[in-house]
Amino acid sequence: MFVLLMLALTSASFAGVFISITVAPPPLPVYVQPVCPTPGLMWTPGYWGWGDEGYYWVPGTWVPVPTPGYLWTPGYWGWTDGNYGWNEGYWGQHIGFYGGVNYGFGYGGVGFGGGEWRGGAFFYNTAVVNVGHGGGFGNVYVNKTVIVNNTTNNVSFNGGTGGIKAQPTEAEKAVAHENHVAPTAAQTQHVAAAAKNPQLQAKNNGGKPAIAATSKAGDFSPKSAVPAKSAGGKVDPASLKATPKAMPPAAKAGAAPATAAKPASPSGKPSPTAAPAKPGPAAKPAPAAAPAKATPAEHAAPAAHPTPAVTPEKAAPTAHPAPAAHAAPAPAAHPAPAAHPAPAPAAHPAPAAHPAPAAHPAPAPAAHPAPAAHAAPAPHAEKPAAKEPEKK
Repeated sequence: MFVLLMLALTSASFAGVFISITVAPPPLPVYVQPVCPTPGLMWTPGYWGWGDEGYYWVPGTWVPVPTPGYLWTPGYWGWTDGNYGWNEGYWGQHIGFYGGVNYGFGYGGVGFGGGEWRGGAFFYNTAVVNVGHGGGFGNVYVNKTVIVNNTTNNVSFNGGTGGIKAQPTEAEKAVAHENHVAPTAAQTQHVAAAAKNPQLQAKNNGGKPAIAATSKAGDFSPKSAVPAKSAGGKVDPASLKATPKAMPPAAKAGAAPATAAKPASPSGKPSPTAAPAKPGPAAKPAPAAAPAKATPAEHAAPAAHPTPAVTPEKAAPTAHPAPAAHAAPAPAAHPAPAAHPAPAPAAHPAPAAHPAPAAHPAPAPAAHPAPAAHAAPAPHAEKPAAKEPEKK
């Protein structure tokens, strides 16, 4: 199942990180590059893979190029977010960033000095790659200005404790945005075969694999294989004993979950917990909403008078009981209270006691409440009417 998963992930996300663990890989073993069997093949350096039994060595090998003009950018282990993640290699027109890891044989940490394309043919730099003597290799040259190091150094990863501190250059960053091609079928089959070989497991070989490189991909026979000369440095026992079962839960997941695990400390869950953490401030406005709901409760009485809730407070009738004697003029002078029938009858029960003002509902009294104060002259009009007949 793991092999199938490796193949699927290699095809789907060959340029991304898909494995994350908390123990660094062993040092790169020291070995001699086997002779390139035929012209036109490209060298792909060996590296430590990760499987069900922990780290295992993927031997370096010669492979066919998928497209003329393409070069191989090796994968590399990089430290990020508390885990070591594997960045898969890829094919492209230019060499990209591979962690600054010195894989040897032209891959000194930056670029590739093992050969170059000239027209449609690949020319090998015999200063750093092994094409033997003869064998039809006419396309060769010697360039000793590149770092001549046919063996790898100890460090097999970028970042973290003891790792390489290299960062991608601007040119390498640009390469990351170019079109890339995933590892070929020959490469993926080579990796699958290595994952199943017990001799290549770090726990069995102690960091010094018996098959360090092969002249043909997938061929681990003695005729093709080259053993490691040494482990390449001090091997941490933890890297030999590391297995997926021994890793913390977050380390078993791919690179995306590993990155999302940063906010896991508060809740022990993946990144989705980060979103609820921000709504915390949103909970603060909730108290503000409570007063808004409390406002109607505090003014239950105004609820009966939705629009002019303030008008009753300013109304003279309630503030001054004296004008209560002039109940009729008050409603006429203030049509607004008419919109509030409930307070009008409650405040002035006496309107029925003065039928006379009812005879003048609308006219002048409504516009001039003052004449209402002279309602008494009406009775004085009867006395003059009685005296006039006596004079005649």
